[in-house]
Parts: sequence; C-alpha cells; structure tokens
Amino acid sequence: MRLSTRTQKIIRDTSQEIFGSEATVTLFGSRVDDFARGGDIDLLIQSEAPIAQRGRKALTLVARLQIRLGDQPIDVLVLDPKTTRQPVNEEALRVGVKL
Repeated sequence: MRLSTRTQKIIRDTSQEIFGSEATVTLFGSRVDDFARGGDIDLLIQSEAPIAQRGRKALTLVARLQIRLGDQPIDVLVLDPKTTRQPVNEEALRVGVKL
C-alpha cells in the first residue's frame, strides 16, 4: 500500500468525522499496488445504515482531505443499503484494503 501510516490515520479520522464512527473506509485502485506509480487516492466508504446526503458528505470528505493531505486527486465512493451496487463497488470490495 502506498500510503503512509500518518496519511491512513488522517483518512480514517476524517472519514469518521463526516460519516460517523460506524463507517468503514477501504482504499482501492492503484495506491494498493506497491509497485505502481502515481495515481489518485480511491476510497470506498461503507455503512450498514443509510447515509443521509451521501453526495454532499463525499464532497466534504474530499475537500477536508485535500486540506489535510495537500492538493491531490481523491475519489470517494459511498456504499450503504440504499446504494445500487455497481461493478466498481464490487471491484473495490474485492481488491481493496481496509484502513
């Protein structure tokens, strides 16, 4: 995984600030591959309970992470019981690493 321990903690803490302590965060995409270079930070936020204002919260997470980690590309997917699962969600669950 190509994220420092400090970065992982910032992502976890910020995600829980916005989505609540029950939400989990999974890193997927190129940052999971130790041999890849570059790439954005792809995150999947999961919750067993429905999340109100998913889109707004995802944008808030990106904005706060860019402030805390520096301006870099960050993509956020949110998966809760009301989300229609897409192939990208399944791939994130299959190959992702829980932070």
